[in-house]
Amino acid sequence: MENVLGLVALACGLIIGLGAIGACIGIALMGGKYLEASARQPELMNELQTKMFLLAGLIDAAFLIGVGIAMLFAFANPFVVAA
Repeated sequence: MENVLGLVALACGLIIGLGAIGACIGIALMGGKYLEASARQPELMNELQTKMFLLAGLIDAAFLIGVGIAMLFAFANPFVVAA
């Protein structure tokens, strides 16, 4: 029982940590590509900015869904049977 709780805690940490790293890398790459594209074609800057913010929200939402799943496992774990 104690081993299972430890593994659940480790899994929650990995879900949140790897999700945060992935979201940060994704937003950084997208921001860099936005700057490159707006420097090449300044007349499209408003359209690109709208798309960039939409994608930033989707990337962040995917990370927050992972946090929600990790919190589900941490506080209402379906894998641990109440003794």
